[in-house]
Amino acid sequence: MTEEKNTNIPAVATEETKAAETKITDSSAKISVAKKTKKKKEVKQVARGNAYVQATYNNTIVSITDLNGNVLGWASAGMSGFKGPKKATPYAAGLVVKNLMDKIADYGVKEVSVFVKGIGGGREAAIRALHINGFFVSSITDVTPIPHNGCRPPKKRRV
Repeated sequence: MTEEKNTNIPAVATEETKAAETKITDSSAKISVAKKTKKKKEVKQVARGNAYVQATYNNTIVSITDLNGNVLGWASAGMSGFKGPKKATPYAAGLVVKNLMDKIADYGVKEVSVFVKGIGGGREAAIRALHINGFFVSSITDVTPIPHNGCRPPKKRRV
């Protein structure tokens, strides 16, 4: 008798679980339809912008902003897959600009004013790559910080 009762209980349980599963799938279908109606974010069109190139001894970072200073996109040599001293090479700077072009293609930037900071190897290569990849470079400005009087010299050595 105990065997008959055990066999009947799972049969009832499976029927209840099937009914519950159909209810869950029906409600999840309604939820997924509501999620699909979400609007995409509109991308603003920017014709002119500023390109900032930071070329250090260790890395090259390029960012492009609109005229108000809002960053549209940026890329660095480390993001492009370079490690160690290869990040500061002119070749890496060219690939950085190419990766940046792919990121900001939706904005429609055509003309840039370039501001260069630093004394790394990717300085001029980044500017050339901007021109080659389809940007019209309207101006180039060097904004490398230069000390006017410099630091205080060390005291005189006593021997």
